Amino acid sequence: MLLLILGVLTWSALHMWKRVAPASRASYGDKGAYIVGIGVIISIAMMVLGYRAAEGTVYWGRTSAMTGINNLLMVFAFYLFAASGAKTKVTKAIRHPQLTAMMVFAVAHLLVNGDTPSFVLFGGLGIWAFVQMQLINRAMGPRGPYHPVPIKKEVTAVIATVVVVIVVALVHMALGYNPFG
Repeated sequence: MLLLILGVLTWSALHMWKRVAPASRASYGDKGAYIVGIGVIISIAMMVLGYRAAEGTVYWGRTSAMTGINNLLMVFAFYLFAASGAKTKVTKAIRHPQLTAMMVFAVAHLLVNGDTPSFVLFGGLGIWAFVQMQLINRAMGPRGPYHPVPIKKEVTAVIATVVVVIVVALVHMALGYNPFG
């Protein structure tokens, strides 16, 4: 469990470094991006290995209803992430689509994984996303004007969502976790 906790904390610290200690992050210049990139890869490895090895109390398990809700929420999370890159219309209503996607991802996974390691991993990532949004809002102030989006960007986001859903489902199945129940 310690490796999992350290992975979540490392992920969070690396992502919040720019907001919490901007002078420290800026002092590294371009090297800072490499430090964050390598650190994020290491933190993901720590989270994956830590989660797979962790044991804990199970409070609830998967049900077919929760699996269906999880899958719908995950499609929405992937769409939010794609919409962020394409700057689609949903970004007019949701200021932080990638971080919102992470929160949706966390809630979706907690619906079907009610055990202690899942609380640490998915709950930790959801809390990180929420805190990160607050830090960004404080640093950036009010939003700027919204720019109109061509329909091509909306279509691109939908296609990207479908492709990512298929790839992620295949990866989950390859790892022995059937996302479809």
